[in-house]
Amino acid sequence: MILVHGFGGNADHFRKNTPVLGQTGPTYAIDLLGYGYADKPDPGPWEEKNKIYNFENWGDQLVDFAREVVGKPVFIVCNSVGGCAGLQAAKVGGPSAVKGVVLFNVSLRMLHTTKQPALLRPFVSGLQYVLRETSAGAAFFANVAKAKAVKNVLQQCYGDPAAVTDELVDCILRPGLEPGAVKVFLDFISYSGGPLPEELLPEMQVPVLIGWGEKDPWEPIAQGREYAKFKCVEDFVTLPGVGHCPQDEAPQLVNEIVRKFVLKHQSA
Repeated sequence: MILVHGFGGNADHFRKNTPVLGQTGPTYAIDLLGYGYADKPDPGPWEEKNKIYNFENWGDQLVDFAREVVGKPVFIVCNSVGGCAGLQAAKVGGPSAVKGVVLFNVSLRMLHTTKQPALLRPFVSGLQYVLRETSAGAAFFANVAKAKAVKNVLQQCYGDPAAVTDELVDCILRPGLEPGAVKVFLDFISYSGGPLPEELLPEMQVPVLIGWGEKDPWEPIAQGREYAKFKCVEDFVTLPGVGHCPQDEAPQLVNEIVRKFVLKHQSA
């Protein structure tokens, strides 16, 4: 299994999952390019935005990791925007690289240009430019990249605010202070293109399971249920009382869901 984090996350967001899932088979939590302790190449000027940090490149990274490091087809388990990277990997790698995908609260990508009201698109693009290309973005990041701010954001998206521990805050914040992290952060918040889950799901040649924390304020479960209609999706599991990051907030539920899915399909 390869475990894939969401925006602003890293491999340590799966620290409660790897010990348990590793009993089922070799399990790797990975830092996507630009996040955690992975390399963070400069994303370049506005004209080159999103050329490095995009789902196509992250999908290729996952496929390469499966083939070159794991050495056999893998199951990809994802959270949030990591789900788009996982689906992209399954699309380009096919069954020879990916045996199945598990999505937890996959990002609906509501800032995608196709989902923005037409009248708001110039405003959104202008704001993205200001944040990415002026000192305002660095100032914004400096305010966000503090323990208190990180804790407040996580408490908003977790179903149980008490689940946001100091250990979790440190896991998220520490690699976010690595050199180059601010430029990666600002480049991604200007990312309004690329594939959507609803575009990738019809192209899947492998089974997909979707789990959703019903108390997620960022990715409403009512919209997430629409993904259950795609042929490749064999089940949609509701996680009561859980927010945007089920793998950390409710690992006992997530680990069992993933374990059953893997055992069901690993001999395929």
